Amino acid sequence: MGELKLTFVNVGYGEAMVLECPDPACPGGVFVMVIDGGSAEPEEYQNAASGRVPLDRYLARRGLDHIDLMAATHIHEDHLCGLLPVAERMLPGRFWQTLPPGFFRAMRPLDIPEGLNPSRRKFLHALNDYRLLCQHLDERGCPRLRPEAGAELPLCRGLTARVLGPSSSRARQLETMCLSLYQETDEAAFWRRLDHLDAAMNNFSLILRLEYQGIRILLPGDTNRMGYGGLAPADLRADLFKLGHHGQRDGISPGQIRIIAPRAVVCCASSDRRYNSAAPELLRMISDTGARLYFSDCPEVPDGIGAPPPHQALTIRLGGGLSPEITYDPLPG
Repeated sequence: MGELKLTFVNVGYGEAMVLECPDPACPGGVFVMVIDGGSAEPEEYQNAASGRVPLDRYLARRGLDHIDLMAATHIHEDHLCGLLPVAERMLPGRFWQTLPPGFFRAMRPLDIPEGLNPSRRKFLHALNDYRLLCQHLDERGCPRLRPEAGAELPLCRGLTARVLGPSSSRARQLETMCLSLYQETDEAAFWRRLDHLDAAMNNFSLILRLEYQGIRILLPGDTNRMGYGGLAPADLRADLFKLGHHGQRDGISPGQIRIIAPRAVVCCASSDRRYNSAAPELLRMISDTGARLYFSDCPEVPDGIGAPPPHQALTIRLGGGLSPEITYDPLPG
C-alpha cells in the first residue's frame, strides 16, 4: 500500500486541507479529498510573504485534475468561501456538509449593507456562498450528504473516516437555528439571530477521525473545548490532531489534549495571529505534553517551539511505518 499525503495549504487565517491517497479505482490512481477552502477575500492574500495562497490557485499549481470528495466542516467565511471557486473550476465527485442536502432551497440571498462590522459581513458572505455552492453542485448532479455521527465511512482503499460530530441532536439544532434566521421578518431580531448563529457555528463543525495504516488523524473543524461533550475518549485518541479554533485559548483543554494524546499537532493560525490565534499559553500547554507543533502559516511562537519558515503548505506523509514525515513546502520559484 502506498503513501497518504495530507496537505495544509497556507490560506492565512483559515483552513484548507487536501488529502491524497493511492487507490487504483480513482482517476490517476489517487483519491483526492478537499476539506474546507479557506477565505475567498483578496485581502487575505495581499501580503504573501509568509507563503499565503488561495486554494484554487494552489490546486492549479499542483496540477490536480479531480476531486473525489469535498467537505465543508461549517459555514464560516475562512473555511467555506474558498470552496466555491474550486467547485466552479472542478466539480467534486461528492460533497459532505452539516446541513441537509436540500436546505439551500430554504435560503435566500442576504443583503450586506455598507459599513457593516467585519464579523457580520464575513458571516453573511459565508451564508450566501454556501447557498451558491450548494446550488451549483445540485444543478450539476453532484451527490451531497450530511454524514451522521457514529458512521464509519470508507473513503478509498485503506482509508476510513469515522464521523464523531455533530451529533444528530446538534445537527437538528443547527438546521432549526438556520431556518429561524431565514424566516425572521423583524430586522432587529434578524441581527440577533445572525450573531447568535455566528457565535455558535464553530461547535456545529463536522468532526472527522481518519484512519490509515493504523494511524489516526483527528480533524475537528473549528470545534473548541466546549464542543467535545458526549464524545467517548476512545474515539478522540489520535496520532495527529488538527487543533480547533485556530489555536485560540479555548481551542482545547489540558484534559482533552491528554485524552487525544497526539504525537503531532497542527495549528492553522495566521502569521498576524489574528483574534489571538496561536495563543502562546495554549501552544506551551500542548508542547509540554510532548507533542510536536506545526503550523499552516507563520505565526510568532514561544521559545522552544519550532518557528515555521515561509511556506506555501505543510505536508504530512503517512505510509511505510508509524512515524509521519512532516515538511514545510518551500515557496515556488
